[in-house]
Amino acid sequence: MSSSEPAKRFFTAGRVWDVLAVVVIAFAAWKIFLAPRVLLPPRSTPAPRAVYERLDGGAFRLADQRGRVVFLDFYTTWCEPCKLELPLVEAWSRSHRNAVVVPVDVGERRSIAAAFARRFGLRDVALDPDSSAPALFSIEGFPTVVVVDSAAYVRAKWEGLNPAIALAMSNAEKKL
Repeated sequence: MSSSEPAKRFFTAGRVWDVLAVVVIAFAAWKIFLAPRVLLPPRSTPAPRAVYERLDGGAFRLADQRGRVVFLDFYTTWCEPCKLELPLVEAWSRSHRNAVVVPVDVGERRSIAAAFARRFGLRDVALDPDSSAPALFSIEGFPTVVVVDSAAYVRAKWEGLNPAIALAMSNAEKKL
C-alpha cells in the first residue's frame, strides 16, 4: 500500500458531499441567525433625502421621518423573490404598528404598481418610477430592505430573499 492510498480513501465522493453539506448548513445558519442581528456602527452612512410619491396620493419624504426607525422595502413586480418576501414584511408591519415600513416600487408605472399592491395587500406604497433608489441607497438587487435609524443614518441593508426578514426587522427595531 502506497502512502497516497489513505489520502485517496479519505477524499471519497461521500466526504466531498459531507463537506459541502456542512458548508451549506453553516451558510444557512449565518443567513438566518447571525446576519439579521448585524447592524452597521452608528453614524455609518447618512440617509439620502429621498422623496417618493405615494400610491394613494401625497408624498413620502424620508427627512420627515427623523426621530423614527424606517424600513424601506425596495421591490419590483417582476421579481419572484420579492413576491415571497413582501408578504412577510407586510405581516411584520401589521403586527408592529409603531414601525414605519414603506414598500417602494422601483421603476414601474403607477398602474402596474397599483395592481401589484392590491394583489399582495400592500399598504403605504411609495413609487420610484425613475429608478433613483438603486443609486441613492446602493441597491444591487431586489428585494432589498434598508433600515434608517432615528438620526437619519442607514444602519442596515438586507439584499435578496431572507426567510427570516421578520427576525431581522425585530432585532433592528429593538436595537435602534
